[in-house]
Amino acid sequence: MPEPTLAQQLARFAIDNSFDQLPSDVVDSVRKRVLDILGICIASSTLDTSQGARAFVASQGGHPQALGIGMGSRVPTTQAAFINGVLAHSLDYDDTHLPSILHPSATVVPAAIAAAEEVGADGKALIAAIACGLEVCVRLGMAGYDDESGNSLFFEHGQHATSICGALGAAVSVGLLYGFDESTITHSLGLAGSMASGIIEANRTGGTVKRMHCGWAAHAAVSAAQLVRHGFTGPPTVLEGRFGFFEAWLHGRFNASAITEGLGIRWEVPGIFFKPYPANHFSHTAIDAAAAFRRRGLDLDEIESIELGVAGPIVHTLGEPIAVKRLPETGYMAQFSGPYAVVAGLLGGGGLEVSLEDYTDELARDPRRRQLMQLVSVVEDERCNEIFPHQFPSVLRIRLRDGQELVEEALVNRGGPERPLSYEELATKFKDNVGRELSPEVTTHLQSLVARLEELDDVRELLATLEDFVVTPSPE
Repeated sequence: MPEPTLAQQLARFAIDNSFDQLPSDVVDSVRKRVLDILGICIASSTLDTSQGARAFVASQGGHPQALGIGMGSRVPTTQAAFINGVLAHSLDYDDTHLPSILHPSATVVPAAIAAAEEVGADGKALIAAIACGLEVCVRLGMAGYDDESGNSLFFEHGQHATSICGALGAAVSVGLLYGFDESTITHSLGLAGSMASGIIEANRTGGTVKRMHCGWAAHAAVSAAQLVRHGFTGPPTVLEGRFGFFEAWLHGRFNASAITEGLGIRWEVPGIFFKPYPANHFSHTAIDAAAAFRRRGLDLDEIESIELGVAGPIVHTLGEPIAVKRLPETGYMAQFSGPYAVVAGLLGGGGLEVSLEDYTDELARDPRRRQLMQLVSVVEDERCNEIFPHQFPSVLRIRLRDGQELVEEALVNRGGPERPLSYEELATKFKDNVGRELSPEVTTHLQSLVARLEELDDVRELLATLEDFVVTPSPE
């Protein structure tokens, strides 16, 4: 009998790990990620792109199966996954796995919740489906991590591993919720492999297309599983085959053992980093280092120049082209700007250090912030290179007008295993995210439902909390 293919091994892993087989820390981690993603979806629901996504879906029509957050109505499962996936990734506030540098929950959670709502799954089934989908997503991302260069090959090729690997991970989640067996989950992976996509040039020079990536990946995951239900099949060698996933994306360079080694025994899910700040994850330690200067009482008027040292690959995202990064036109562009991150930390904000209030279009164009951003350079730092991508470290050097040079290092990210966010901090983030849109009573009820997610007999109870939440389209 031939050895099972990689897709078959992933399918077997998913089938073998129902709720009762999950470690307690995995269950706890999934609960927190559901809360985190729902909060982000609500917070991002008023963005122009979110309204555009809902308008796009509304124009398609179709059977009411699952809730599109902010619509107040149900739409086809594929479309609910799309809307909620767009919302989940639109603030760059969703979690990150390192060193694969992908954001697993923004695709997997929206796709799984939509499918669970369609079939009326219970909370235990939803938790297990999300756990397995996240694990598959992360392991596929890690297969594309190159130890020699210390970076993701997806990233180096300009590919968005989040949506590419997320489509396959989410397809596993949806397949489990649809009651698939090992064979049909393998087929779902086979189909999703032809739907995975995403390039990240918008990180450098602007455009909102990246907000669409996780929605499209979640849409692809549900579509793949539904097509399997209607008889479509995929290649069992979709991953490692001569013309398969890794050949197509990474020219055949991948580490198969990252997918299979310890699968089902050593879980990656609990180690995925939560984001404390609503910006590209590369920029978080820059905020921390700058905030440390603020707490030291630094006089900003005495600054002559600021040098943000980061790992080499991060320079491309946070510092190039530097003229654009020093003058972001929108809050969204500011989320990918090293100079803006430094200034945000120096000036301070709300939430856990800075919050959504610090990433508005108005503040991105604020004269005082722009004046300070002109002083910031983004350079490669060797010490940061040694640590990246297991963390996204920063070394901040400030030269004062009197010739003094001050240094602050932030070498470990908040929100990961070494500096975890407490449940109270995650609850603060959630309340900050939803407080502008939901009443305190609805906020508390939603939080309590997620806290006992495994006790729900039907996850539709969770989504029913948001049925009355409707975002009115902006006037033309």
